[in-house]
This record gives sequence, structure tokens and C-alpha cells, in this order.
Amino acid sequence: MADETQNIEVPEKFKAIVEAVEKMSVIDLNELVKALEKKFGVSAAAMAVAAPAGGAGATTEGGEEKSVFTVELTDTGAQKIAVIKVVKEALAMGLKEAKDLVDAAPKVLKEGVKKAEAEELKKKIEGAGGKVTLK
Repeated sequence: MADETQNIEVPEKFKAIVEAVEKMSVIDLNELVKALEKKFGVSAAAMAVAAPAGGAGATTEGGEEKSVFTVELTDTGAQKIAVIKVVKEALAMGLKEAKDLVDAAPKVLKEGVKKAEAEELKKKIEGAGGKVTLK
């Protein structure tokens, strides 16, 4: 990964910022991101990609396998607390937010997720006793 960053040309006006970030620890970077989110009212989370207009089928018109999914929690099952813990960890949210999301099932947990990530999240939630649908 270090080789990749050395090949990128940084504009002169950003060099001081990039050098400062390179020297920071992961914990310091996390604090910086949270401070910037609060300061500017933005989120560093990846934006959800809109689903194609062709519908929610598993394949597209050309027969290609769908690569972007929506993960929906359809049922919490008997182990609601375990499901809340998994949702809290997987979506990096607070306990109250995770509980409210799980209580509102059926509810979309993530949109625009790659197949591997969607299946991993589904596996974790189903392992905790919940039921998930990939759309």
C-alpha cells in the first residue's frame, strides 16, 4: 500500500495537509474524521449507489449477475439483543440507533452494497438469529 501512495501526485496546496495526515496514528485519524463530520455536518460513510431501474432481480437484462445489493432486516427472531449487537457493530452506530433500527424491522440496513459484503452481513445477522433479505 505504501507503494501506491508514493505514485500519486499531490497538488502543492495540499502537500502540508497530506504530510500531516501521513504522520497521524489511526486513532488520531478517527478523531479527525469525527471532528470534520461535526464541524461541516457531513458523513464520511460511503454514499449508497442507486439501484438500476430494471428492477430488483438477481440478474440484469444481459444475464449478468447483480453486483450491488440492498440488505434488509426482515425479522429479528428470538435473539433480538444478539441481532442488535451485530447491527451495531456492522453499521458502526450507537446502541440506541441500532436498537431503533432493529425494532423497526422490516428495515433496510444498507443500500448499494457489493455482493460479498452483503452476504457477509447476512451471514452475521442470521448467525445471531435474525432474518435478512438481499434485494
